[in-house]
Amino acid sequence: MSRKKKLFVIIGILFSIIAITIISISIYTSSMLNKIEREVINDSPEELGIDSNTSKKIENTENSKNITNILLFGIDQPEGSSGRSDSILILTIDEAHNKIKLSSIMRDSYVNIDGRGMDKINHAYAFGGPQLAIKTINSNYKLNIKDYVSVNFTTLPNLIDTLGGVDITIKDYEISEMKTVGIKEPGAYNLTGNQALKYSRVRYVGNGDYERTERHRTILEKVFNKLIKLNVTELPGMMSELLPMVKTNLTNSEILNLGKTVLGMGTTKLEQKRFPLDGYCNGKMIDGIWYLVFDQETTNEHLYQYIFEDKEIE
Repeated sequence: MSRKKKLFVIIGILFSIIAITIISISIYTSSMLNKIEREVINDSPEELGIDSNTSKKIENTENSKNITNILLFGIDQPEGSSGRSDSILILTIDEAHNKIKLSSIMRDSYVNIDGRGMDKINHAYAFGGPQLAIKTINSNYKLNIKDYVSVNFTTLPNLIDTLGGVDITIKDYEISEMKTVGIKEPGAYNLTGNQALKYSRVRYVGNGDYERTERHRTILEKVFNKLIKLNVTELPGMMSELLPMVKTNLTNSEILNLGKTVLGMGTTKLEQKRFPLDGYCNGKMIDGIWYLVFDQETTNEHLYQYIFEDKEIE
């Protein structure tokens, strides 16, 4: 499996645990949901980028009423700045086929952003928050999604500190960027939250963005391994740290209902797919900037088949 595909798997798992845990834990501790930040968005079809043809096509799909889609955004947003959605996924709760699916949208995909023209899809969140990000995804990929959950990964230090840090081996060429957080020699360290965040942002040494992607994956793997080992008595405290990282337009009652649905399905299987698929996209320099250009029409059909028809897409 390639580095990029491994990253999508890890990010997908992390998002799924956050989203599904939030949904499931709400069954017995709904008061915790008030820790989540709420941002109401304009749900008119026009403002969500949903056209009438899209609505008709999906509504006429046999199992559409038993399929719920929620957009998941991973935001790198330091305080006082607008964050880009460097992780974009569609969480599908498919009651018709008793499945939970994740569709990853490549962050460098070259799409039209309303009022901004052609640009990378991850810029939409920075330009106009979840409202514009949802509109961009719906209008480009012919979807009808109305709800979202975003997680600000710059708040991960609090979570990592609560977990007791993460064990990371620092390479010699990474030291130049780690000195500011007290790491002065290569070797194995138990990194604090701030040190781990700095490590995840090391970019200008080694193999550039490719290795930065690997660092992201490493941090997420370490956090994940600790999260899944927590016992039931530790969950409330951990959720107190995790929930403030979350922003959504879903109400408490909607989350509770989704929780009941997920628990009622009884499935532990999580399926994942990345879009666009290999063979339908390629990197291209446009005005000195690298973008991922892709076959829009085919990709839209692939997404539709995967989400609404549960077809195997290769």
